[in-house]
Amino acid sequence: MPKASRKPEDFIMPLIINGLEGRMLKIPAKGKGQREILFVYGSHSTLERWFGLAEELNKLGAVTMPDLPGLGGMTSLYKIGFPANIDNLAEYLATFIKLKFKNKRVTIVAMSLGFVIATRMLQNHPELVKKTDAMVSIVGFTRADDFKYPKRRIFVYKQISKFFSRKWPAILFRYTALQPLVIRSIYHRTHNAKEKFQDASGDEFRRTMDTEIELWHKNDVRTQFKTYIEMFDLDNTDRRIDLPVYHVTAKNDRYFDNVRVEEHMRRIFKDYKEFFSKAPNHAPTVISTAKEAAPFMPAALRKILKK
Repeated sequence: MPKASRKPEDFIMPLIINGLEGRMLKIPAKGKGQREILFVYGSHSTLERWFGLAEELNKLGAVTMPDLPGLGGMTSLYKIGFPANIDNLAEYLATFIKLKFKNKRVTIVAMSLGFVIATRMLQNHPELVKKTDAMVSIVGFTRADDFKYPKRRIFVYKQISKFFSRKWPAILFRYTALQPLVIRSIYHRTHNAKEKFQDASGDEFRRTMDTEIELWHKNDVRTQFKTYIEMFDLDNTDRRIDLPVYHVTAKNDRYFDNVRVEEHMRRIFKDYKEFFSKAPNHAPTVISTAKEAAPFMPAALRKILKK
């Protein structure tokens, strides 16, 4: 009989840390002596969205992927009296590593905003650098000027983000702009979403749109807009980390200038190695299988991580 395909729910369990309630995906290693991999997703995420990448990483070892506060359906930091800034998200991640990995060494694979958070965590907690055997960036960044956007657009994005990161405007946004009918009518025409839908039609378009609606509803509005503000003011280059970084980049990344990303990462990490993803852009909405996720793990990087 053919082997049954694995599903995200087979590996998801509850996660409670310091009054924050969310979920964690944990896939055991397929063999002895393999890596312990912590995957840190970015904004606009759920465990289900990145299950395909978790399965691809599982070829290299055990994979743990926790929700982040305010993202993926987890309780937001605002609910326990803290702003959703990078330092507080980094502190949560440090607590998670100390609780869940204890005496184990860990390989950190972090995507986009997740890489920002993981970098700040290692800067704030140098003792965790010794527990980290590899640091992998998937389309990550470290400074606000890594963005390709013109200054005028960044100014507009920052003002919008500042407004909707406040409590009552965020509630208004959630119950008006995020109505499914509104998203289905408008979202695919917005500047940052056009690329996600440009090659999608029929069932693929509907699948992408359904996923986008779920992502917008599962992720806390205030947290998302607060992290956008932080990203547009970001500078993580002020402190060194005694680790090399393996950076996977998309040649046609719609968000970041790859030359500036490399320059800034070299200021932080003791070495920098770049690998080009075969993915056409920053990240598609739906990556539900290992095959769809494979372009984010180039063969040369996979070879290094198998050692």
